[in-house]
Amino acid sequence: MRAIQITEFGGPEVLTLADLPDPVAGPGQVLVDVSRAGINYADTHQAENSYLSAAELPLVPGGEVVGRTPDGRRVVALVGTGGYAEKAVAPEAMAWNVPEGVDDATALAMVVQGASAWLLLRRSVHLAPGESVVVHAAAGGVGTLAVQLAKAWGAGRVIATASSKEKRDLALSLGADVAVDAGEPDMKSALIEANGGRRVDVVLEMTGGTVTDQSLQALAPFGRLAFYGMASRQAPKPVQPANLMKYSTTVAGMWLAHVFQLPGDVMGQALDELFGLVAEGRLKAVPGGEYGFTEVRRAHEDLRARRTTGKLLLDPSR
Repeated sequence: MRAIQITEFGGPEVLTLADLPDPVAGPGQVLVDVSRAGINYADTHQAENSYLSAAELPLVPGGEVVGRTPDGRRVVALVGTGGYAEKAVAPEAMAWNVPEGVDDATALAMVVQGASAWLLLRRSVHLAPGESVVVHAAAGGVGTLAVQLAKAWGAGRVIATASSKEKRDLALSLGADVAVDAGEPDMKSALIEANGGRRVDVVLEMTGGTVTDQSLQALAPFGRLAFYGMASRQAPKPVQPANLMKYSTTVAGMWLAHVFQLPGDVMGQALDELFGLVAEGRLKAVPGGEYGFTEVRRAHEDLRARRTTGKLLLDPSR
């Protein structure tokens, strides 16, 4: 089969097209004939071995696929690694049937970005109706869905941040009440101003650096910040527990992999609700473009340069 392989860690230049043996499903696994693979920001960290879990070489990156199983089922699956390929193997427990009428892009958008937005709002910050919500990187895969979910679940005011007017306009079209330039040097003041002069209740943050620092300072008493990425590759300042008590604020972290350690099928519950909202027309995936195998380096370059919006797909047929 054709696949994208990494034999040394680094930037987009280490992504190489290769011919590899077909994977074989073992006990408790399912083979997927991949129609599309998802491209995520986490993949850029995987390529340089800066992700939360260490990678080993040689490596076929990519953590999610949609396609057909040998018995004809159409599934979306989490594979950990191996997604950038014509065929991939997934644990049976991490492959979910795709409902009729749900296209590949939507299925892939929901299994990582949608589930992440669901967990952030439902489990990390416990969003209550009427609360204000800041969604950083609101034009991205998680952000576009988090904006819609926050509105669907009764947020009082959704404040989006994005790096260009086009991206801010996209966030507004998805239901955000106001959009702030992500390059605003005084993010604390900008967020408070965008909330009508009041501190904010909830922040979903994946940028890192001063954006995290200033967003934390913009929280109202009993406000919550959920941290789920560090796109700037700059660490925020250390959080002082005494300051959390002083302002009655909460900082949460979220990594999707931990959902599988929760009792019950929380991931299945999330996908059922997400696919239900899609069927009702209350939630949509924003297409971010498709790349062929020969364009995969450009996909990672575009991600790292923040030139993308919505859900990015890899087409193994070209």
